[in-house]
Amino acid sequence: MTKIGLISDTHGYLDDAVYKHFDECDEIWHAGDFGPDVAEKLKAFKPLKGVYGNIDDKEIRAEFPEHLRFNCENVDVWMTHIGGYPGKYAPNIKGEIYTNPPKLFITGHSHILKVMFDPKISCLHINPGAAGKSGWHKVKTLIRFCISEEKIHTLEAIEIGNR
Repeated sequence: MTKIGLISDTHGYLDDAVYKHFDECDEIWHAGDFGPDVAEKLKAFKPLKGVYGNIDDKEIRAEFPEHLRFNCENVDVWMTHIGGYPGKYAPNIKGEIYTNPPKLFITGHSHILKVMFDPKISCLHINPGAAGKSGWHKVKTLIRFCISEEKIHTLEAIEIGNR
């Protein structure tokens, strides 16, 4: 079993609550818009996977890809910052997601926490919302979940305070 802490849109701000809520996680996944210094802090805390977002600089873009496709506990995962969601996938995502769908599709960008299942492609979509102070969201959010035996389970949406 792998315990995942999922975060996005930190925009250079890492709330201390992240350490508490992700303490028992095996890995942290960041769905883009890290901003300055966040990746280094997260890497010092736990193993980190991530993708760059539209506000990220050349250093983040050199370290993290735009799209990351990998397997976790035999679950095909695709993470990208701007990907849309079921019924409204981003134009650059549509072709691939319908011809080669992952089991788990993770995005950021919207600052809206969203967990949806797409029955057309048997794919779970997760957007953890925004954990930073920049943006129009009112509450900072995270998601914590587990993957084991090819199943995604024990998903928790976590509010870590007002923006």
